Amino acid sequence: MPKSIGGTEFRKMILAGAKVLEINRTKVDSLNVFPVPDGDTGTNMSLTIQSAVKELSMCPSNRLSEMCDAVSKGALKGARGNSGVILSQLFRGICAEIKTEDEITIKTFAKAMENGTKVAYSAVSKPKEGTMLTVARLMSEFARQSASKYREFSVFLADVIKKGEEALAQTPELLPVLKKAGVVDSGGMGLLCIYRGFLGVLNGEEVTEEYVAPESTKSEEETFGDNSDIINLDLGEIEFAYCTEFFIINLHKSTTLADIDRLKEKLMGIGDSVICIGDLELVKVHVHTNNPGLALSNAVELGELDRVKIENMLEQNRALRAKREAEKKEMGMLAICAGEGLAAIFKDLLVDRVIEGGQTMNPSASDIADAVQKINAEHVFVFPNNKNIILAAEQAKALVSNRTIHVIPTKNVPQGFAAALAFNSESSAEENKTDMIHSIDNVRAGQVTYAVRSTSVNGFNLQEGDIIGLDDKKILAKGDNVDDTLIALIELMKDSTHEIITLYYGKDVSEEDAEALAARVAEKYPDCDVDFHFGGQPIYYYIVSLE
Repeated sequence: MPKSIGGTEFRKMILAGAKVLEINRTKVDSLNVFPVPDGDTGTNMSLTIQSAVKELSMCPSNRLSEMCDAVSKGALKGARGNSGVILSQLFRGICAEIKTEDEITIKTFAKAMENGTKVAYSAVSKPKEGTMLTVARLMSEFARQSASKYREFSVFLADVIKKGEEALAQTPELLPVLKKAGVVDSGGMGLLCIYRGFLGVLNGEEVTEEYVAPESTKSEEETFGDNSDIINLDLGEIEFAYCTEFFIINLHKSTTLADIDRLKEKLMGIGDSVICIGDLELVKVHVHTNNPGLALSNAVELGELDRVKIENMLEQNRALRAKREAEKKEMGMLAICAGEGLAAIFKDLLVDRVIEGGQTMNPSASDIADAVQKINAEHVFVFPNNKNIILAAEQAKALVSNRTIHVIPTKNVPQGFAAALAFNSESSAEENKTDMIHSIDNVRAGQVTYAVRSTSVNGFNLQEGDIIGLDDKKILAKGDNVDDTLIALIELMKDSTHEIITLYYGKDVSEEDAEALAARVAEKYPDCDVDFHFGGQPIYYYIVSLE
């Protein structure tokens, strides 16, 4: 039985954790506590760790330092939804602690778990107990306090999982909504699935070929990229002829992190589009400069140079700079929504790009970052339009170095519309951000959908299939049919300040039915302007906005 973990075992553990989670993905999804068909915690967590697996499969080395970087980067790039973002931060903290080790001892792993919990908690502005954060915290506290008592890693990890199971069982007592629904936290269950995969490897259980990601050797293009992302960095200002890239390996023992920072400062003094990232194990450098020799001579003072690549980019940059400079603007907007009608409205409001996302299909941080990169603007305002996407949008900031991302915390599509309407190209980015945030305070939105399980929540005894009306916080109404439920929902949401009521009908509602319902609402509220538009959204029969 192993007493410590090496690189080979660590790789197998990540793969096995991903496999066990994927096998149980549907079960984790089904634990969604809110009776709206958005149970996607298991899916989000699985997609997040699968992104880490993909990155790990491209890591040819079994050195912990390189594999930890791959896992951390992959999880960050693939983070989807709140659960995925939290999972990515757990991995980030764990990997940061163990990447400097030759092997992972029980005490090292316990310390890494503690650091992972710390990083994950810091990623959430208002952490709630009774969630996967609680499960992670109680597991890490037990691991840290009891690590010295164990000699066998598998025995230690088995007891950590037992503690996690106890913590998971406690989640309904810590979060009332879980207790009312009669379920445990889905994110905590997903986390335990991953740890059970870890334990399986330590117990000698074989991972099937279907889930084993083959080791591969990176090509030069995979190592450096195709330069398209680098060329886009502040492309309009590029004036240097040589794109210079290399790794610094086998850093001198005397080299410090401050030396790496100083190298970056030197590179910025001789060129632009500078990337100088890494640690005392490995540093990647990229710079556009007219003196690549000087860049290399400065770098060689820190360690050995590897995979040096120098290209004359001047001619290509001239053409691209002219084209992009002609198109570049100061500010742009990105919206996330589901439904062709809603997307069309955002485009009519001059939103630059719309990516698909919402309940059951949260885009990853990487998806959001990629979309931002395609907007040729210095500042990009992102409208998540779903509370479960806000964290991923914030996470995208770490993946984009040549744009300033401003996340406007819109929790629904009507708030996104209000934010887009508040945009003024004559104002500064900060002024627009302030105006957008203020604009969403004037919008109250609700949705009409159906219950996917029988449960008791928010004072309602629900049966599967019941029509329910809700806002961003709780269920407000239920009924036997869509129209009456929407009328009841509006009645509960509306106050004397509301003058405009807008209905956005989904893909399962006909235009004729929406028109008839809008007329009924207008008759009930003659003091309000009532309008309706095709939204085409799934899941929700109607989205209603009151302003």
